[in-house]
Amino acid sequence: MTGDERRTDAPSAVAVVFGGPSAEHDVSIVSGSAIAAALAGRGHPVSQFYVDLASEWWLLPPDHRRGERPPAAYDDPAVLGGAGPFGAGDAAAGIAAARPQPVVFVALHGPYGEDGTVQAILEAAGLAYTGSGVAASAIGMDKPLFKRIARGAGLPVLDWVEVGRAAWEADRDAVLADLDRLAAATPDRRLIAKPACLGSSVGMGIAHRPGEREAIVDEALVHDARAIVEPCLYRPRELEVGVLGNTATGLALLGPGEVIPGHEFYDYADKYAAGSTARTLAAAEVPEAVAAEVRRIGEAAFTLIGAAGFARVDFLLDRASGRLTLNEINTIPGFTPISLYPKVAEAAGLTFGELCARIVELGAAAREARPVRRLAAEELPR
Repeated sequence: MTGDERRTDAPSAVAVVFGGPSAEHDVSIVSGSAIAAALAGRGHPVSQFYVDLASEWWLLPPDHRRGERPPAAYDDPAVLGGAGPFGAGDAAAGIAAARPQPVVFVALHGPYGEDGTVQAILEAAGLAYTGSGVAASAIGMDKPLFKRIARGAGLPVLDWVEVGRAAWEADRDAVLADLDRLAAATPDRRLIAKPACLGSSVGMGIAHRPGEREAIVDEALVHDARAIVEPCLYRPRELEVGVLGNTATGLALLGPGEVIPGHEFYDYADKYAAGSTARTLAAAEVPEAVAAEVRRIGEAAFTLIGAAGFARVDFLLDRASGRLTLNEINTIPGFTPISLYPKVAEAAGLTFGELCARIVELGAAAREARPVRRLAAEELPR
């Protein structure tokens, strides 16, 4: 059954999974609860699984809606009427046993949910799920690995230094010398550091002068065993393109949109704190040649790592030189009120609910395209 045919059927059952053990836990709660409400509003039978900070799963009541609750209200899911806790394997087995079997909408951000871990659990349970598979999720989450693959394929990326915690603790002077060399090729010598495998700008910091470099690496390594340090461009334009579809059946490129930070860069507070002055534009005001190049590279990056369903690809456009560089790919972009991915989709004619439903369809179609064939004993090469 194709995705187009599936749209004429009754709405698919969906299990939305959100929360998780990463520093992006609260963002995931906002994304996942919005997705669940939108799908329920379109008639999908929806179950909601909250994953706590210990990676335990909780089944929330059938009529649960977040409403105006802050993410902190989920710190004790039993108070919300949640059943659990369950281990991930037991929760996946329970979802697989449900009839009709739901498609799992993975609304987890950061490690565990976006790095292939949950995807592997769902694969083992034989479940259809939204978004990229195990390998593409792992590559997309790992910023240095993604950059190495992108550069190897000829896509434009900034230079970088990868810093492992063990090397940092063993010989900081050697690492700082590497950063000196990186900064020497940067016009104003500013550097930016971030955890290698995290999002939402958690743990990011800028060093404006050599004496600040140690602190930004320290902060990034609080959140991960590896950090990535890159040149910090001066007030670059931050462009984002959405990708929607499965490569085998065609991709839609949405945008590009643009983020206009209210701070020096688009940090966590700028994204999520009340009173933020950051703005997002669903349609970036750039020449069509730039927009076309953003879409071309975005599609190439999505295809390169074998992504599926949906993703957001981020770019930096240097105001002085006009150079466009690929920054990263996000295989589970945010679905919060300020998130740009749903906005570029809306600009392309898809409401929030339609977008969520389409992603569910794509997840089901991807599962159908990779049926599991179980071997019989006589087929083994004995």
